[in-house]
Amino acid sequence: MSHNSSAIIQRERQRLARTPAPVEDVGEYTVNPTLSLSPLEDGGLILACRTPFGEILVRDAQPADLAALKIVVEDADPWHAAKEHGISLAAIDHVLEHARACGILLAPSPLIQRPEEWFADGFPATFRRPAVFTLQWHITQACDLHCRHCYDRSVRRRVGRGDGEMILTRFRRFCDNHNVRGQVSFSGGNPLLHPDFFHFLRLARELGLVTAVLGNPCGEEALERIMAASPPAFYQISLEGLEETNDRIRGAGHFRRSLAFLDLLREKGVYSMVMLTLHRENQEQLIALAELLEGRCDLFTFNRLCRTGEGIGLAGTDRNGYAPLLERYLEVSRRMAHMAIKDNLFNIIMERNGDCLFGGCTGYGCGAAFNFVSILTDGEVHACRKFPSRIGSIHEDSLDAIYHSERAESIRQGPEECVGCRLRPVCRGCPAVATGEGLGFLKQRDPYCFHRLSRD
Repeated sequence: MSHNSSAIIQRERQRLARTPAPVEDVGEYTVNPTLSLSPLEDGGLILACRTPFGEILVRDAQPADLAALKIVVEDADPWHAAKEHGISLAAIDHVLEHARACGILLAPSPLIQRPEEWFADGFPATFRRPAVFTLQWHITQACDLHCRHCYDRSVRRRVGRGDGEMILTRFRRFCDNHNVRGQVSFSGGNPLLHPDFFHFLRLARELGLVTAVLGNPCGEEALERIMAASPPAFYQISLEGLEETNDRIRGAGHFRRSLAFLDLLREKGVYSMVMLTLHRENQEQLIALAELLEGRCDLFTFNRLCRTGEGIGLAGTDRNGYAPLLERYLEVSRRMAHMAIKDNLFNIIMERNGDCLFGGCTGYGCGAAFNFVSILTDGEVHACRKFPSRIGSIHEDSLDAIYHSERAESIRQGPEECVGCRLRPVCRGCPAVATGEGLGFLKQRDPYCFHRLSRD
């Protein structure tokens, strides 16, 4: 280390020791106001700042640091910069995110947030602003299964290549406009049956979108193609109970194919998730299946049956026994790390037990039209895919306009009967279940709710 650099480092550390940490409350990416760049005799630069976390950072400036600073200082449009330099938006994201993580840049807060009045009584603000927005994208209705509880076997045209490219690009723009990271969960039908599935995966990756697959078991070659196109954050499959029950619902041989596929995912290092749709026929097998999958999948959870589509022919889980079932599941999950809790109604038990609350279905209670939307093969945008909840069409309006529409806002508010409940920020029940039971989900609360509101 030269005398020149030693003197600069000592000087900057002394300066920053007297400098308060900046407040990270900015409307766009901004250079940390405490940052300085000091030239060295050899042509290098010493970078120094106090980060928003209160730490003092003094080190040699790296090329990535300077690239991030150049983008922000010159107010460069990341889309234009990516095109000009022949790189992906994902590469620009990586540079900016690394600089933010180091504290060199200050990043804007997400613009998507729950109403402040929902948190008036000291409710944890953690559940107010999501950093990630999820698009569940149904690219085809084609499926190699015909499950007894399928909520949509309607005939819809599959997504064309041009339309798919438009949807992904518009989604990325939407995320930019709202300061959130975008995740695309590819679904169907079976998304792997779409001829442009791998093209869409690659484009999503280039656009800096996190990808996931909600599909059926596939072969090793197909899985390797997925990993090459865009390593998924997770691959989710469904099981409906133990072998006999599952195969009665999903088809002969499905259970064993699924277990073999979970082994393949583990071998390839892909995070695996298993989802069960809970109803009267499989409710007694929920815990048994979870125990059987220990060590075989990374995460196991369940949703309640939404009696829409073909699912109307099945009976929902026993309402009177639902709270005890949740209590038992919660107890077992404490010793089995792969058992995740998802149903918003778990929070009723957790509050009663004095435990910390959790984020519910999407991390922020019911995420329908909040930090989650579905786009169907024909471009219809729904608040949630599991029940009819159309809020617009991507072919008729921008995703921004659809998201901020009166219809979407009414769904975000949740049922009127939930307004007086303290758990509202992390719950509001399940509107799909309410709809399947013939209730008006904008007014009436989840019929399985066992929480006593303050006005009861």
